[in-house]
Amino acid sequence: MEEKDVILTQEGYDKLEKELNYLRTEKRTEIAERIKVALGFGDLSENSEYDEAKTAQAENEVKIAELENKIRHAKIIDEKEIDTQTVQIGNIVKVLDIEFDEKIEYTIVGSTEVNLAENKISNESPLGAALLGAKKNNVVEVNAPAGIMKYKILSIKK
Repeated sequence: MEEKDVILTQEGYDKLEKELNYLRTEKRTEIAERIKVALGFGDLSENSEYDEAKTAQAENEVKIAELENKIRHAKIIDEKEIDTQTVQIGNIVKVLDIEFDEKIEYTIVGSTEVNLAENKISNESPLGAALLGAKKNNVVEVNAPAGIMKYKILSIKK
């Protein structure tokens, strides 16, 4: 199975590296200590603390493997290559939701960096995909669960 690139900003890449470092060091140490303490309780067949610590250890190792894979396949967006003529990953796009007459600003990011609380949407989401390649003053249509939504692009910036 061929792995696809994980598109990241430098900020997103640094965040993954930081999380991976934490999981490999502090988190592993903390879990090892929990296992050590649980082993002191004796009989492992009825030792829920031991079972919980071993489960946490397995989950941590899975998360480490996932992060290592993402970092291995990371494609960092070069900020210098981002222009503001057409919408691309890394741009901040201000749109007008035509139906609700509401202005919203979105940052287009790779799927790993999505954060709806910060209006960071994926290039693979319906809206993100519709915006990609569009220019200022274009109206894009998005096929959403609620029906066809229309957005006018008001500005594109880095």
